[in-house]
Amino acid sequence: MKAPLTCKDQWCYELEAESHMRKKYNIILSAEESFARIVALGVMVKKPLTVWHYLIPGMFILDFLTRTSEVNKYSKNFLFPRKLAIDAALDIINGEDREKRISRIGEEIEKWLRSLELYSLDLYNSQMEEINLLIEHYSALLNAEGDSHNALIKSAYNNQENYEAFLYRLASTENNVDQAIVEKLGESELLSKRLLAEKQQVEKLRKKNVDIIFN
Repeated sequence: MKAPLTCKDQWCYELEAESHMRKKYNIILSAEESFARIVALGVMVKKPLTVWHYLIPGMFILDFLTRTSEVNKYSKNFLFPRKLAIDAALDIINGEDREKRISRIGEEIEKWLRSLELYSLDLYNSQMEEINLLIEHYSALLNAEGDSHNALIKSAYNNQENYEAFLYRLASTENNVDQAIVEKLGESELLSKRLLAEKQQVEKLRKKNVDIIFN
């Protein structure tokens, strides 16, 4: 019969578990940051450089800095709700009340949408639907075993069919967000092209990742 854990043993065990959970959190966040930046790079419209960019001093650098700023801004906004969901998943696993935690997210989402002049009830609700699904996903990854993002996904979902079922649900919530954005801003060719470019880039990257993880 094993001797009961001492207070020191219990403290060491909890500290090790917390460190392991934080490591997985960092793996997930790093993967999402990389995904957001690749999506942003694929969505940004790259206008061909003209001869003037090379003849006018500083024009090339100015154009480069402008594009870099746009990519950073786009990736930051793409990542924002996902980062909220990752943080919430970790807090809930660590014992925070789920209802209260999601209420706090709701406040942050409303503030964020208003700062972008995008707030509407439909968009808020669609965004919260997506975040709730992402919290489930990130919770599963945080409770899984693995030393890489791909390994965590494979451990959490077991097979390609289960993971693709999640991606289908996620794509559905993302489509609802896009539709709410269109209803808020009004249809335009520029907006339609931008949303379509993001959707295509996301689908392409997810398909590539699925092939890498399960094949």
